[in-house]
Formats: sequence, C-alpha cells, structure tokens
Amino acid sequence: MSGTTAVTAERPGRSAPPVAQPRFRPELQGVRALASLLVVVYHVWLDRISGGVDVFFLVSGFLITGQLYRASLRGRVELRPMWGRMIKRLFPAAMTVLLTVTVASALLLPEDRWFQTIREVFASALFYENWQLAADSVDYFAQHNSASVVQHFWSLSIQGQFYLLWPVVFVALGLAVRRFGWPLRRTVNVMLVTLFAASLAYSVHLTAADQPLAYFHGLTRVWEFALGGLMAMFLDAVTLPRRLRIVLGWAGVAGLVLCGIVLRVDTVFPGFIALWPTLSAGLVLVAGQTGSGFGADRWLSSKPLGYLGNISFSLYLWHWPVLVFYLIVRGRDAVGPLGGAVVLGVSFGLSILTYHFVENPIRLSKIGSVKRWGAYRFGLLALAPVLVAAGVWGGYTTAEANYSIALGDADHPGAVAHSPGFVYRGSPSPSVVPPTLKLPEDWAGIPEDQCTTSPRDDELKVCTQDPAGRPAKRVVLVGDSHMQQYLAAFLPLVQSKGWQVTSMLKGACPFSATADLMPGDQPCLDWNKAAAAEIVAMRPDAVVTLGSLNVGAGITETTPQGFLDRWSRLDRAGIPVVALRDNPRFGFDMAACVAERTPSDPGCSRDRDDVLPPVAPYATVPNVPGNVSFLDFTDYFCEADTCPAVVGNVLVYMDDNHVTATFLTTLSPIMDKQMSAALNW
Repeated sequence: MSGTTAVTAERPGRSAPPVAQPRFRPELQGVRALASLLVVVYHVWLDRISGGVDVFFLVSGFLITGQLYRASLRGRVELRPMWGRMIKRLFPAAMTVLLTVTVASALLLPEDRWFQTIREVFASALFYENWQLAADSVDYFAQHNSASVVQHFWSLSIQGQFYLLWPVVFVALGLAVRRFGWPLRRTVNVMLVTLFAASLAYSVHLTAADQPLAYFHGLTRVWEFALGGLMAMFLDAVTLPRRLRIVLGWAGVAGLVLCGIVLRVDTVFPGFIALWPTLSAGLVLVAGQTGSGFGADRWLSSKPLGYLGNISFSLYLWHWPVLVFYLIVRGRDAVGPLGGAVVLGVSFGLSILTYHFVENPIRLSKIGSVKRWGAYRFGLLALAPVLVAAGVWGGYTTAEANYSIALGDADHPGAVAHSPGFVYRGSPSPSVVPPTLKLPEDWAGIPEDQCTTSPRDDELKVCTQDPAGRPAKRVVLVGDSHMQQYLAAFLPLVQSKGWQVTSMLKGACPFSATADLMPGDQPCLDWNKAAAAEIVAMRPDAVVTLGSLNVGAGITETTPQGFLDRWSRLDRAGIPVVALRDNPRFGFDMAACVAERTPSDPGCSRDRDDVLPPVAPYATVPNVPGNVSFLDFTDYFCEADTCPAVVGNVLVYMDDNHVTATFLTTLSPIMDKQMSAALNW
C-alpha cells in the first residue's frame, strides 16, 4: 500500500525557502537525551512533570514533517515503507517492555490493580493508552486508580497516532495540490499554521475547563507536532549571527531544565504553558551547529549525550515500571535519594540491554524489511505475545473474580453480623468476598444506566428502577458517591418491598445549598438547584441523602448548613427526608491493605475514635427541620472500638472511603427495617 502525491511546482521566478535538509543533527540526540533524563529524574525524585514529553512531540513533528515534505517534492509519499519503519523503530523496545511488565505485574501487583493493569496493557500495545486515560479522567471512580505501570505509554500512543495519520494528511494535501493547482509549500504552511492555532486554542480552553482530560487528549497536543513541522519548513531559511545562536542555544537548554522547577506544570499542562518546553527546544534547533566551543550544541553533541540519546527511548519506557515496582515491593510512597539511585541504575541497565540486544540488532538486521510486508509481519509477531499474555492473565482474573452471594448467605452475613444477638452459622474458614480482583466492578449502580453526573458537569440525570407492579413507595436517593453506594442496599427492596427507587447523583457533590467539598464549585451548585426543583416536582414518599459529611481521614465529620437549607425546602414541600450518617474515611486504601496483608491484620483497621466523633454532628445542630429522620449505621461498619476492613467475611471498603456494593447489599434488610420504622411505613 502506498500513497502518491503529484506536486505543483513553485511559481517560476520565485525560489522557495529551503526546508530543513535530511542531514544528521547531533544536537537533536542531545535534546532527546536531555528531555528523557529530565522526565526520569523529575518522575523519580521530584514527583513532578518536566515538560520533556512535549519536547519529544516537537522533535517528532520536526523530523517527520521535513521527511514528508521532501517526499512530496519528489512526487511520492509512500505510506507502506514509512509505517513499516515506524513499526521497526517502536515495536521492539515497546513490546519487550510491555511483555516484561505484564508478567511482572501478575507476580508483583496487588490483585485489586489487576483489572486496571490488564486494560491499560491492551491500550498501550494498541496505541490508544492516552484515550484510555482520558476516559478515566472523566470517570469519578477511575480517578481513584493508582498510577498504573504502563501509564507513561500515553505519550507513545500519541506519537503512534501521529505517525499513522500525518503521512495520510500529506497524501491528502498532495491530492489537493494536484486538483486545485496550489503551491505545495504554501499549502503545507497554511495547514501547519491552522493546526497549530486551532489545537493550541483548544488546548488552552480544555486545560482551563478540565485539565486531567486535556493532559491526555490527543487534540490538545497536535499543535506541538505542528510547531515542530513549522520549524522544519522554515529553519534553514533563518540566518542568525553565531554569537546570537550561542546565546539562544544555552537559553533553550536552561529553559528545558528549569521548566518543571519554576512551574508546577502537572496542574496547568498542556495549555499555553507547554509553549515553554517546546519553544525552549525550538531555540536549540534554531541555534543548530554553531561551530563554537562555547555553544550548547558542543555539549549536546558530545558522545555521552549522544549515547544517552540512543538509549533514551528505552530509558523512557523502562523507568516508570521500575519506579512503580520499587515502590510496591518496598511498600513506600516515595523512593528517597538512595532508592531513586537504585531505580535509575536499574532503568539504565535495562535500557542499555534493550538497546544493544533488542533495538539495535533488529534495526540493523533484515528482519522486518520495510520494502514489502516484512515490517508488518514482524509487528504482528512482536505484538502477539503481549496480547496473548494479557489475554491469558485477563481470562484468569475474570474467572477468579466471578462470585455471587445471596442475602442470608450463612458464610457471608456482612453487616448482619453486627446485629444484636447474631450467631454465626457458616463454615469455619470461609473466603472473604468480594475478591480484591473484583473490586473495580463492585460498585453500586442502577443496572445498564449511566446515571451519575461527573464532577465537572451540571447535567441532572434522573434514573428510576421500577418494581413489577404499582410502586408501594417512591424513594429518591440524591447526592454524591457516598449516596450512590447505598443504591446497593435499596435495589433489593425494589422487588422485595415494591419500592420505586429513583437516583439523582453527581460525583463530589452532596445534596446541599452550598459547595461543601469544593468551595465555589458552580457545576455542583447548579446541579443541586436542579435536583431540588425536580424532587419538589416529583413529590416522592421520601428522599434519602447524607446527614453528615466526612471530608478526610480523622475527625472531620460535620453537618453543613447547606444540608439544612435543602432539607428545609423539602420540608416546606411536605417531603420526608431520611438523612444517613456518612461512613468513615481512612488515610489509606483499606482494600489494598487486605490484598497485601490478610483480612484479619490489625494494620488494616482503625480505632473508631480516630475516624468518627462519638456523637454525630447533626445531633447538636440547631433548627433541624421536622421532616428529617436520621439513620446511623456506624455500628454495622465498625465494632465497639475499631473500624475493620472486613465485617462478616465481607470486604467493607473498595478504597479509602467508598463502600463495596457487596457489603451494602447485606445492609439491605437492616435499611428496610430502620427506614420503615423511622417513616412509620
């Protein structure tokens, strides 16, 4: 498969400015080396973002655009060989790392991270990891995921998408040039300027509106490739004095090094701030080869940096999983100076081995010849082991995670185990459910509906679960994720009691007249107004919402005034409110603790007095409306003195504060009894 572009010559009498010629630029290897080293050092020791990845994008745009433009001038853009070279360049190291990481993850990662890792291995191998992470960034509960061992493949995914689409763009431009008689150079420049401006504007907009999504979104990064392309088109036309180029070169190097130090870029990237590292790298390209012993190019072209540039791709791929595995094995949140040195040493060692025994031999060999289909066959052979390994692991994980318990299960009484007079009659050594493998999916929700509004949106989503016949009672659950989790306790009552259960849910937004979790959160305020109006219009038999709010580990429980204001409005409408006491929050992931230790390990429990006050805050709040009944299930979450991770052989928490659907399902008969008593039903 190949594409051909017929080119219209530049107008007679006017010579086109020269495009950057395909000569070897040793300073580019130095730029790659510096960018890679900055990424690694900032990740390992500073836990910050350096801007080095943006440099990779700029350099890729510079090289590939120049190559495609020169091919267009010759009259042909051959897609098959170009994509073949990309496969031969990227696949050896990338698939080696992915296969190794997949096997190591199955051996070293806690089970509650398996599903996430398997999903992201597939996404990384197929070059859509950035879109997977972008989707997770707008998923409230996926935001609680730990950083995966292949998360850094997001940038390689964007580069792969660029390598796939950019040649097609040039083929399309060639067809337009031939059809309309446009001059090629001007057409390319107009296209690059348009993409640069549109993508940068979108990047600035989306970064301000939703920075986590913007960070991984492919369209917010197009301008960086386009900027590299513009430099390829105009660089050789720029003639500057040598002294100025020396200054520009060192200014660019300084800009690259200082970017992540001066700016907290992980909260503002990409946006316009990403111009800092890309323009800094651009200054180095403009400086070029100065021929001076004082130029930055002299240092960037040195043999040590040249070699580091050679292994920079492998170094980038290896450093992140080595760091994550080190933290897991050592049970730490940060590496420290010595640990960081170990991570860097192992990463460099693996990178050197990969370069000399995988990348370079394959690059220099006839394996995967790009002339025909050899590169594609090689790509499939390299990809297959990764997909097979991840698939086998995924199949095992799915099989192990399949389980079910019924209400009244003697082995797994869950919350019922804390009922007065309870006597355990199950087997002596039952398993704990849900399996930690299942945790990412053990979350309450109305079946088959997308019924929760994300924290950044204000759309009111109203979802209803109806009983088989006429509803005996109509109940509305309204609030944030700590309200959504109680759907697991209410859904069994739809059929057993004939209740109609309606949900109005929004992440990080309790039912309140104020923004209690994120002050000034306008989408939350707007959503709350809409929810209150909808409830008044519906006039249900009862509204269930939170009666208190825990905002962090320790004693943080309050009943905000905004809660009372919302209850008062419903009181004026004659609607009863059942307000549930919030469950405790912990300073660590309870489920991960169980996965790494044992369910009975005392380290996976917390003293009750350390996470909840002895008296619920609403008990001391004045002027509580008369329509409110409070229910406190703390005694079912906690024992007299401690709040354990497991109750009645059921895992209580799926992370540091959200309750598993399995546990709250066991609370259903208790919820029925207490709520019916409170409302005289």
